[in-house]
Amino acid sequence: MLSQSVQQLLNEQIAKELYASNLYLAMSGHFAETNLMGMANWMRIQSEEERGHALRFFDFVIDRDGKVEVGAVEQPPAEFGAPVEIFAEALAHERKVTASINAIYAQAMKDDDYATQVFLQWFINEQVEEEASASEMVERLTMAGDNRAALLMLDAEMKGRAAE
Repeated sequence: MLSQSVQQLLNEQIAKELYASNLYLAMSGHFAETNLMGMANWMRIQSEEERGHALRFFDFVIDRDGKVEVGAVEQPPAEFGAPVEIFAEALAHERKVTASINAIYAQAMKDDDYATQVFLQWFINEQVEEEASASEMVERLTMAGDNRAALLMLDAEMKGRAAE
């Protein structure tokens, strides 16, 4: 059984993951509108992953006999800047998600909730990958700078990203 404090944090995380899904979908739309279809693909896959994360939290709360309360999901921005700025925003968002998951883990430790601690291990490892992936894209786009050929090369490379 979940403590009230852990249950609340898990429910809040569901909404955060759904926001992340919507944010990346909005970014995907922006890239599609600007004909950067590889980057649109990268963000769309990222959006699908985040929705999957929300469902993992959802199912875990249910499995622990908790009460799922899906909170309101904030609307993502509709306007975005240059590709490097968008990926920097994605990296900053992933860092917020990491901090949120770490806070749930800390509360689970406080509440001696070992099952939640084990459950969160997957997310802790996933966040290392998420941050590294976004950071790599920021670095590569920074290296490309204003070079349109380099930008198009990176975009073409991102078309190859497939869902896991």
